[in-house]
Amino acid sequence: MIRRSTLAVPTLAIGLLLATQGAAAQDTIQVGDLQITSEDVADAFEPGYSPYGGRGFPTRVFWGDTHLHTSNSLDARALGVSLDPADAYQFARGEEVRSTHGQLLKLSRPLDWLVVSDHSDAMGAMNEIVRGNPLLMRDPTLRDWNQRINAGGPSALDASMEVIATFAGLTGEVIPEAATDPDFVKSVWERYLTTAEEYNEPGRFTAIIGYEWTSTEGGNNLHRNVLYRDGADVARQVLPYTTAESFNPEDLWAWMERYEESTGGDILAIAHNGNLSNGTMFPVEVNPANGQPLTGTYARTRARWEPLYEATQIKGDGETHPYLSPNDEFADYGTWDQANLGPVLKTDDMLQGEYAREALKNGLLLERQLGANPYRFGMVSGTDSHTGLTTAEEENFFGKHSGVEPEPGRVNHLVGEFGEMRIVAWTMLASGYTGVWATENTREALFDAFQRREVYSTTGPRMMVRFFGGWEFEEEDANTRLPGPTGYTKGVPMGGDLGPAPAGQSPSFLVGALKDAFSGNLDRIQIVKGWLDASGDTQERVYDVVWSDADSRRPGSDGKVPSVGNTVDVENATWTNTIGDPELITVWEDPDFDPSEPAFYYARVIEIPTPRWTAYDAQRFGEQMPDEMPMTTTERAYTSPIWYNPGG
Repeated sequence: MIRRSTLAVPTLAIGLLLATQGAAAQDTIQVGDLQITSEDVADAFEPGYSPYGGRGFPTRVFWGDTHLHTSNSLDARALGVSLDPADAYQFARGEEVRSTHGQLLKLSRPLDWLVVSDHSDAMGAMNEIVRGNPLLMRDPTLRDWNQRINAGGPSALDASMEVIATFAGLTGEVIPEAATDPDFVKSVWERYLTTAEEYNEPGRFTAIIGYEWTSTEGGNNLHRNVLYRDGADVARQVLPYTTAESFNPEDLWAWMERYEESTGGDILAIAHNGNLSNGTMFPVEVNPANGQPLTGTYARTRARWEPLYEATQIKGDGETHPYLSPNDEFADYGTWDQANLGPVLKTDDMLQGEYAREALKNGLLLERQLGANPYRFGMVSGTDSHTGLTTAEEENFFGKHSGVEPEPGRVNHLVGEFGEMRIVAWTMLASGYTGVWATENTREALFDAFQRREVYSTTGPRMMVRFFGGWEFEEEDANTRLPGPTGYTKGVPMGGDLGPAPAGQSPSFLVGALKDAFSGNLDRIQIVKGWLDASGDTQERVYDVVWSDADSRRPGSDGKVPSVGNTVDVENATWTNTIGDPELITVWEDPDFDPSEPAFYYARVIEIPTPRWTAYDAQRFGEQMPDEMPMTTTERAYTSPIWYNPGG
């Protein structure tokens, strides 16, 4: 059972109890072991002169990275990274550090939390292989890797790619047993937990314990990041799950259940960005693990253990694809669609099993067929950086791994090479961070927000985004400077459920965004709707609901708002905020609502164009970039969805 901090209860109560106003009123609801009454909800608000007192709901966004690798990861260390978890925490909380190649760097602002999510397979082993640990050097494969990596140059790169291919199960070989000895792994896990406890400072900086389970069978990336609510005292009781035990996500979920039962702890998984899975991340008909039709058990179990999806990261954006969303002019963003890591070339039919929007749509269909929706996930981001440095800012981007740290010519360096597939550095995204609406900066409060999906994904900028859905929002609700009290009182936040539709009413949404002070103005806020129509087909539509420069920009005959323009000076890697607005807020009512059709809604916030990291490289290193290389970007945020189910 999931425990929830006391401070989180008012949020849940408001979202579950008051969202039904205008429908069948509820006086009492069940939240875990707790009964919540309407009086309890009223107690969450103690109105007085100060608008900031007596607020029992999340009032702050806490920023962090769900997916960072250090030298404890086999592939990261093979590619040269020397920074360890302590270095990663120091950098994330705002301290200056030196990169693997000696460059001094610092974040523009500290993060609030971090998940160091090193690969569980052979965790920490490559450090010892590179050092030449005598016990490991008895194995000829490990000794060969040691010699080639320490030789440097092309030999080291070839050895690194071989390590990654072996690690991913692409060579037919397995990592030698000496590198996966349980006693050795236990010692590495214990050192990591000790470091996490040292840097965890409730209220200031949260070191969330986690790791990455790295299933890449056949080259299909089905990785999951596993996050703990617990501290080291609980997490140390069970070693992390590895692909040496199974490549099947269902076996990971079974392990997670055993972990909770045996320790009394709490744990969840985040599905990795699916664009390297060749359609297997979000199956629609057949379970790729056994070739059998999907079942209700699969749907319920997945929904139980995987409440979140990594919507964007360095290896491409995972919201949608232009093939899947041909009418969405913002769909082709950071698209990686060549192949899996096999590499097996990708075909169009695979795409529906790789992207968030399509999975959310197919989840509605599967719920009708199986009685449960396996894809009821919130949106988060992680960098997936293998540098020990959580850099998702365009002007401060240190790349995927230590081989693509900033230096002249790095845009043409190889990120990786798998068979004939060459991944060139300029295709990397400087992405992404996760915003968490929580009551306090602690492991417990952040985990509880993850569980209820009150989180959102950005490609790097720390814009503040609120998104509420309900049945009673009115135009004047957008006039407030503090939308939180209205949002929680009249509706549910991102990640919630609307409840039954009152007769003759359509859902309304209160949505607002405030720009990142270090980034571009806002272009527009859109609401993305997906639904299951009367014929059983999935549909989608993107609505421009509020936009900047509204006195001079009007929707065209197609209903779309024209481009905001572009002020980027590529040569000098700068821009002006003379277009766009610093904040946007509105109330929007679905004009096409059918109460018989299940649906979801999420907000997408688009910034004005700003310089891409490649433009900063060109300016700082005096380089002429090829014409095909993008030099500007339109940063964005994706909120977790709000669902509507006709059955309530």
